[in-house]
Amino acid sequence: MRRMWILGIESSCDETGLALYHDQRGLVAHAVHSQIDLHQAYGGVVPELASRDHVRRIVPLYRQVLAEAGIAAGDIDAIAYTAGPGLAGALLVGAAFAESLAFSLGRPAIPIHHLEGHLLSPLLSADPPTYPFVALLVSGGHTQLMRVSAVGDYEMLGETLDDAAGEAFDKTAKLLGLPYPGGPHLAALAQQGTPGRLKLPRPMLGSGDLDFSFSGLKTAVLNAVNKGLDEAARADLAAEFQEAVVDVLVAKSLAALRQTRLNQLVVAGGVGANRRLRARLDVELAQRKGRVFYPELALCTDNGAMIAFAGAQRLAAGVAASSSQHAIAVRPRWPLDTL
Repeated sequence: MRRMWILGIESSCDETGLALYHDQRGLVAHAVHSQIDLHQAYGGVVPELASRDHVRRIVPLYRQVLAEAGIAAGDIDAIAYTAGPGLAGALLVGAAFAESLAFSLGRPAIPIHHLEGHLLSPLLSADPPTYPFVALLVSGGHTQLMRVSAVGDYEMLGETLDDAAGEAFDKTAKLLGLPYPGGPHLAALAQQGTPGRLKLPRPMLGSGDLDFSFSGLKTAVLNAVNKGLDEAARADLAAEFQEAVVDVLVAKSLAALRQTRLNQLVVAGGVGANRRLRARLDVELAQRKGRVFYPELALCTDNGAMIAFAGAQRLAAGVAASSSQHAIAVRPRWPLDTL
């Protein structure tokens, strides 16, 4: 059987990522350009600036991964790209490039759900999980628990009702006067503090379901900040906030494993890189004779590798849906459980 090269393109928000995946050799080349410096002055992502930067970066990154893999454009067999969810303008840049390239090469273009890319990214590791498993998706504006039975077979178990964990990290960091992007800076500050000195709630910890809510936690942080904090108290508040989020994520993940009677947990998305979350989950799953799987740290944030891999997995499973007549269409809102 002829082996295949899959090009992956990710442009849903503020990273431009391209990668080449080979169905026998694995991930051969990938490159990511982050827009952190571009948006830092504004304290958050500016959609129009993000779209324009994707336009500037996508062709040089495409040439870079081709050179790194040592192949020509004609060697590409299929092009997978993020079609949603995400910022409409940013998505359109990747979709337009992918569909145009696919048309020029006479190759199929495969629209990929951004969260499916994150969901499957731990399977790129040397020791991947096997189906079925529970997945905790903590990426940007999404916090969800899913039962994953196969590629394209996803059951929603619970999701956030308001702010996602990543949004809560970023908003809390802003309240504490930390620079953008706030999540990593807050985690670093938390290492200097002691959780428990300042008390914060654990939202929906006893709700009896698998849903999340973090907006009330953010409000509790705001109330604490308004009372005045010295440097030691700022660190203690950061530590308590992080511990509160981790407490909820861990408790709900363990409840999902009990409910599904599974013992494998996959954690994917940017918050999945949080060291405290990883340490807690490693201990909890080991005590229960289960296992937790993470993507490589470089693949926790948005990247083309996870999109290329998702495209390859869909092709292998026979569930890849090629775009119709190379129409350029994106879905800024796209529930994962509708795949």
